[in-house]
Amino acid sequence: MKTSASTALLLIAATAGVFGAECPSYTDYSSTPHSPVSKGKYRIPSMRPPPDCRTFSNPTIEQALRNITSAISDPDWRQLFTNIFPNTLDTTVAWHDSNETSPYTFLVTGDITAQWIRDSTNQLLPYVPYAAIDDDVARLVAGLVNMQAEELLGNPYGNAFQPPRRSGLELTENGIAVDLTVTPPFDNTTVFEAKFELDSFASFFQISSMYWRATGDYDFMYNRAWGQSVSNILGIIERLQEPTYNTKHLVNKPLVAYSRLTNTATETQFGGGMGNPVKYTGMAKTLFRPSDDATIFPFLVPANAFLSVELQRLASMLDQIGVYLEMSSVAKTLAEQIRRGVFEHGTVVHPKYGRVFAYETDGYGSAVIMDDANGPSLLGLAYQGFVDANDPVYQNTRRMVLSADDNPWYFTGAYIHGVGSPHTGFQKVWPMAVAMQGLTSSNRTEVKQCLDQLVATTSGLGLMHESVHVYRPNDYTRSWFAWCNSLVSQFVIDAIIRFPGII
Repeated sequence: MKTSASTALLLIAATAGVFGAECPSYTDYSSTPHSPVSKGKYRIPSMRPPPDCRTFSNPTIEQALRNITSAISDPDWRQLFTNIFPNTLDTTVAWHDSNETSPYTFLVTGDITAQWIRDSTNQLLPYVPYAAIDDDVARLVAGLVNMQAEELLGNPYGNAFQPPRRSGLELTENGIAVDLTVTPPFDNTTVFEAKFELDSFASFFQISSMYWRATGDYDFMYNRAWGQSVSNILGIIERLQEPTYNTKHLVNKPLVAYSRLTNTATETQFGGGMGNPVKYTGMAKTLFRPSDDATIFPFLVPANAFLSVELQRLASMLDQIGVYLEMSSVAKTLAEQIRRGVFEHGTVVHPKYGRVFAYETDGYGSAVIMDDANGPSLLGLAYQGFVDANDPVYQNTRRMVLSADDNPWYFTGAYIHGVGSPHTGFQKVWPMAVAMQGLTSSNRTEVKQCLDQLVATTSGLGLMHESVHVYRPNDYTRSWFAWCNSLVSQFVIDAIIRFPGII
């Protein structure tokens, strides 16, 4: 790879935070509309920061932006896509060491100055295809692979991490990570949040294999942290398959636990932090959902489905390269055990829809019937590649998930309708769930309805929010949420390829 043209710009982050000293805070910038505005119905403002304040600038991505917007005739969508497609690069590359030997990338999630494993992977997904043709983009993605490997080697149970000391970035205090009892203990100077989420493992495998498939580069595998992290994670997954009770009906010592003194039920776990009891199913336990809310039953079906897919992709990558073959064998075994567990223990017969995937289960026959907007989700099972979009059980599940009568976290109102989350409470829909509905639909009318909702629900700020109220347009959470901006960008690209002229 050639020397990065972006190095000088990116090193600003090491001394002045995400933006340079003369640049506005994007938390503030994203909360106010900026001129010029689009000439369409919704008058979408221009929300990219000034060029000198962007945290990663790249001519290949800029050309891609021009190419895609040239295929969009709707002026509101053209401006909205211009805002959201480069948002991760414009605003969240807090630190990037672009050296050729071993690059590193630290991405903030948006208005929270920490790097989530899941979020950071999803933030970069729209740009991975361009890593095949641009060395700077390739180094950015490879840097995230290396950074995640280092983070997970330090603490495989963390879901969000502080910037590395060598970045020069200030640490961020997590104001809600107090009154905790966590097993194993964590260091809050390196771990921002220690809620164990199974999808973090799958997201790490996903960005690793996607980078390799895009570029053919596997130098990251010779980084000690990557190989050791993968080995550690595979061993942890095997332990997470264990039931709560041993053959003598005594409680097995928990591998991971999280208990917090709080009046919010979703911020702590049952059973002294170890979660509700489970029987062996082949699936792996998790304490928290991708929303960062506690699970009710530890076998979170969409997270296990996602992990099964990414374990298989990990094994395929290792086999094709011819390295870490023992780990490949373990990954394939785990992938099959988890997949079988999902189908044998993670589906139920619904009185209205027939056989559907449950959201959570425990192996005893209990199940939570719902879906959450955050991915991995039941709605996203086809997007993740666990099932074909036409699979009858998936289609039954999809109809259930998109029903206000049958999914307790689906909301509908005058402003928007879609899947929400206990994380943000009642009557708030997450735009990322609307995007996922569109990504998993083959119906042009449904896809267009999803696009129409998204462009209408930016609250006049020209960016995707975390959630929006179904009746009150200005009642939203998070004006700067990079993961959603990236996912909606993927949806738009997918929609204009499958349905030319749709916007």
